[in-house]
Amino acid sequence: MTDVTSLTSMSAARIAAGIAAGEMTAVEVTEAHLARIAAVDEKVHAFLHVDREGALAQARAVDEKRARGEELGPLAGVPLALKDIFTTEGIPTTVGSKILENWIPPYDATVTKRLKDADVVILGKTNMDEFAMGSSTENSAFGPTGNPWDLTRIPGGSGGGSSASLAAFEAPLALGTDTGGSIRQPAAMTATVGVKPTYGGVSRYGMVAFSSSLDQGGPCARTVLDAALLHAVIAGHDPLDSTSIDQPVPDVVAAARQGDVTGLRVGVVKEFRGEGYQAGVMQRFDESVELLRELGAEVVEVSCPSFTKALAAYYLIAPSECSSNLARFDAMRYGLRVGDDGSRGAEEVTALTREAGFGDEVKRRVMLGTYALSSGYYDAYYGSAQKVRTLITRDFGKAFESVDVLISPTTPTTAFPIGERADDPMAMYLADLCTIPSNLAGNAAMSLPCGLAPEDGLPVGLQIIAPAMADDRLYRVGAAIEAALQARWGHPLLEEAPSL
Repeated sequence: MTDVTSLTSMSAARIAAGIAAGEMTAVEVTEAHLARIAAVDEKVHAFLHVDREGALAQARAVDEKRARGEELGPLAGVPLALKDIFTTEGIPTTVGSKILENWIPPYDATVTKRLKDADVVILGKTNMDEFAMGSSTENSAFGPTGNPWDLTRIPGGSGGGSSASLAAFEAPLALGTDTGGSIRQPAAMTATVGVKPTYGGVSRYGMVAFSSSLDQGGPCARTVLDAALLHAVIAGHDPLDSTSIDQPVPDVVAAARQGDVTGLRVGVVKEFRGEGYQAGVMQRFDESVELLRELGAEVVEVSCPSFTKALAAYYLIAPSECSSNLARFDAMRYGLRVGDDGSRGAEEVTALTREAGFGDEVKRRVMLGTYALSSGYYDAYYGSAQKVRTLITRDFGKAFESVDVLISPTTPTTAFPIGERADDPMAMYLADLCTIPSNLAGNAAMSLPCGLAPEDGLPVGLQIIAPAMADDRLYRVGAAIEAALQARWGHPLLEEAPSL
């Protein structure tokens, strides 16, 4: 039997190869990760629900398949932490909200089903900002998640539970969603890899909606190759999702194994630097730019002037869509119901339920969105924001005429202390400054670790942006940078489990 610590520190690719070769069993691997969760998650709070029995049953099924001589998939037997925004038949899906506390879905999201079909072992559901509205995982109704690098700091958001589970070595893989940066920003703050696929590249069926034209599920991992292997499992057309792209999935795994940037043209986004950016973040970013030159890429500066308006446009479009999507939580069909004692009408019960069930940030965004969509204000606010969205898409199109990928810091700063921005929504929103344009345009983007900021010793993320349906470029560039940085450092940045 392989040492438990070794099992939890292995990459997903290594675990899958070991199970296929009979070096370890899926049950051993799953038990090791469940033991790690039991040992540290009281401090980290990455998980909202751990499905011990279900995970072990999935693992036993993988071992039985191997014993019968059946061919195993590329991630068979590998454990995964699933963001609690994807429906899972038979176990809770809360979206980090009291309004869905203890709700047990009767069906699986498409990505959940694809994970199960690929024999990926789902350990449980991870903590998140309520309805994915937040940049710190402090807005969860069930309490914040800590960053394993420093438990007094945020792990990013909204998918902080997924990223923290990776950094705490509770799981080798995780799944997140990205509406304005909620995969990439947590990845940057925990020294993990996070990818927002092209919008429509991964099915949204069964993913509880926040902002339907922006939401996108994607892979989270500790290595670029592991992210690519997971991307290949969950991606592809789904007739149950009207926004799903009916095209072949780019060969992201081959790109991740290639990892060569020779001859590629890389654009540095001029607008993603300057005031508000932490000095150590820019230092590590500039070092990454020089590294790309050393690896044979041609680096040029690119200007995308409309990106400066992206934050304002996002915070009109996303709240407008969320105000529409969250109207379904009316206390009549499922979830929480408050005040239904026979003395009140449906409208009052709905109001009382929403008051009790929604947190402050959700209420703030619903009110913003309802106002922006109201008569007399629609054209001035929502309509204008959509025009800015078109300009941002055009800026991307123009940039990609001259370069293959764009790069920038993933976040302006490293992870900030829990509670520091709780009373300042605008400061919180600025954490997504660099990530939002890709959601508005629908193209693909990745964050990977590029070092530690000298001021605080916390992780810094490098963002790579590719055109729509060119997701493979992310993995090609990301793998090259990852290999070069690890050769320079002599080890992965997140080499072993932190002392918690």
